[in-house]
Amino acid sequence: MLALIILALWQAVGSWTQGVAVSPPLQTLTYLFGLLHTRMFWDHAAATLEAFLLAFVLSAMLGLALGLILGVRRFAGEVAEPILAGFYTIPKVTLYPVVLLLFGLGMSAKVAFGVMHGLVPMTLFTLGAVRNLSPVLVRTAKVLRLSPGRAMRWVLMPACLPDIVNGLRISFSLSLLGVLIGEMFSSQRGLGFLLVNGMAQNNVPLSTAVVTVIVAVAILANTLMLRAGRRFARRPDAAAR
Repeated sequence: MLALIILALWQAVGSWTQGVAVSPPLQTLTYLFGLLHTRMFWDHAAATLEAFLLAFVLSAMLGLALGLILGVRRFAGEVAEPILAGFYTIPKVTLYPVVLLLFGLGMSAKVAFGVMHGLVPMTLFTLGAVRNLSPVLVRTAKVLRLSPGRAMRWVLMPACLPDIVNGLRISFSLSLLGVLIGEMFSSQRGLGFLLVNGMAQNNVPLSTAVVTVIVAVAILANTLMLRAGRRFARRPDAAAR
């Protein structure tokens, strides 16, 4: 039902603007079908995928580690949390000149910009999950004399798994957004560049087709991660193990 409403609104906007701002669904899908058969599109998609995977993996791993450490060390977490929350509210586009100065143009800048978007939510979700743990789990780890690494691996991470999956879901979307914005500003490869190039050439079907691909991928990934988070949330016994 929601999909039909979106298609109807899309068709209405496309018809109202006469394809000047947004091309109608049928025209977009026809153009997209042809675009998917070109090597040019897949070269740009591969560049975006490479940068995104690097940014997402770095955001997930660093955010998970920082969240676990700050969650266990209460004082450090209380000091770091407002700093991270404040950084999270800053429009990252305003920091792009600094990113360019430090990393230059190309892949490294795109990855850095993606990490800037995806790292903080992953850290905050993990930090909040560790704080909300039952004290019994922490005491059990101390009674068993587990090392900090083993305690995080065998006790904290399984118990925090639902929140970690939710953090991954948000980090996924924001890392992708950061990479695309990076490509729009300072790259000649990637879907972000292809989108801006279509807008510069007034190629509305191209811009709308690229946006359609990005939205479809984001919705699919978000849906899968949301279902995974709900599945883990329904199985607290799995987290206890």
